[in-house]
Formats: sequence, structure tokens, C-alpha cells
Amino acid sequence: MSELELIHTGKVRQLYRWSDTEILMVATDSISAFDYVLSTPIPGKGKVLTQLSLWWFAQLAGLGIANHVVSTDVPEQFAGRGVIVEKLQMVSVEAIVRGYLTGSGLAEYRKSQTVTSIPLPPGLVDGSPLPEPIFTPSTKAEIGEHDENISYEKLTGIIGPEVAERVRDASLKVYSRAEEIARERGIILADTKFEFGMRPDGTLVLADEVLTPDSSRFWDAELWQPGGPQPSFDKQYVRDWLTKESGWDKASDTPPPPLPDHVVAATQARYLEAYKRLTGEELAV
Repeated sequence: MSELELIHTGKVRQLYRWSDTEILMVATDSISAFDYVLSTPIPGKGKVLTQLSLWWFAQLAGLGIANHVVSTDVPEQFAGRGVIVEKLQMVSVEAIVRGYLTGSGLAEYRKSQTVTSIPLPPGLVDGSPLPEPIFTPSTKAEIGEHDENISYEKLTGIIGPEVAERVRDASLKVYSRAEEIARERGIILADTKFEFGMRPDGTLVLADEVLTPDSSRFWDAELWQPGGPQPSFDKQYVRDWLTKESGWDKASDTPPPPLPDHVVAATQARYLEAYKRLTGEELAV
């Protein structure tokens, strides 16, 4: 919009200045993988991310953790995918909670039997439940750069021990409640990423998207079986196509190839299925 100032373009979101204290956050249909923004969008994805985040914020309201939502009264062209949010001082790390072993956590475990230096029991496999959820932060990389998993000790050196403790405790609290809600609906919340910001008065605020197929691993509880990749309702399908079928070498500096139509359709279906299973409602995109 010509009358709104675009102040930031992220991997999948655009931020516009709404007022001195508020931002219009718009989720696009772009999808990222391996820290690249892919050239092929997933139609309706931005609407799924926004509407599912709003649903989750409502479910989590009783936890006593503030969130950044101000209003959903946005310009018509952004209807369904835009939301007015507080302008915050963002905490410069990603807050990740894992309840199951997979992904980059599994890769580290296979080398050292730890995840971000947290010791884990022997004998775990891909998809194993952890004895208890663990907080495993990472750096927040720029587009084209790679996030790096870091220890809690390193986190305290970046954001300070007091803020680190508050972020850890809030992350574990939100994950615990969300895991219960998802399980009631036949979905395993294997892991998820949160982002937090600070109000001028020091209040810690849950921000950005929350518990979406972009920021979480959602597994089908009925089909879950430790020992290999799990059937999922998230962008793991895109990651798998890129690494196993596309011929692309993720270790190279070459951007990923465009997604074929069948991958786009299957990814869209997974996002919509996640929304339907969690909320109990269909989402028209």
C-alpha cells in the first residue's frame, strides 16, 4: 500500500509501519527451507499461518503470557493474512522447545548424545519422545544465512541470564500447554520455535507466528512410530522433496529449484489439514 511504509521484509512476512507503537504484520504465501526463500509460493499459506496463530493465541490466553496481537481490523487487501501487532524490542534468538528427537537435534545426538549440550539417554532414535521437553535455543540468522543451535550458557551471554531464564520458562510453559491441546486433536507437537519481544516496561511478549506448520513439526499421532521420518502436517514434505528428489545439493551455494505443482498441492493440503485438525474448522483460501 502506497500510504503504508514497508519497514521490513522477512522470509515469509512483510512489516508495515502502522503507528508509532504498532506494526501491520502480513504473512505472504512464500515458503522457506534450509534458510532459503523458495521461488514457488504455496497458495493460501499466509492465511493459514495468520489464522492458526490467532487461534493459538486465544487458546494460550490463560497462561499469563502476553502476546503481541492488537487488532485484526486490517486493510481489505490484507484480510485474513494481516494483523496489527505491538512494536516490540525483539529478543535476538529463536526459542526452540523439543519434545521429540528429530531434525538437527537428532544429528547432534548421533554425534555426542546431546542436544545443544543437554545430555540425553542412550538408545534414542528418530521420532523418540524425550524424557521431558528441552529448551534448545538457536541464533536468528539473516536471509541466506544459517541458524545455529546454541547452548543455554551461550544464550545467557547473548541476551543476559535474567532474560534467558524468562524466555526459557515461558517457552516450556507454552509448549507444555500446546502439546496437550494438539494431542487431544490427534497431533503430536514434536518441536516448535517461538519468538519473543520486550515492551518498554520490560514485559516479555510472545510475538511473530506461533505453533504453525512453518514453526513446528506436527505429526499424526495415530501413525507415529519411532525409528524414522514421521508422517507430518508441516513443511517437512518440502524439505524432503528438496533433499531426496529434486537433485539439489543443499551444501552448495545454489538456490533450491522451483517446486513442481504436485509438491505445491501436497504442501498446501498438509497446511490446511493441520488447521482443520487443530481448530476443528475448514479454512477457505
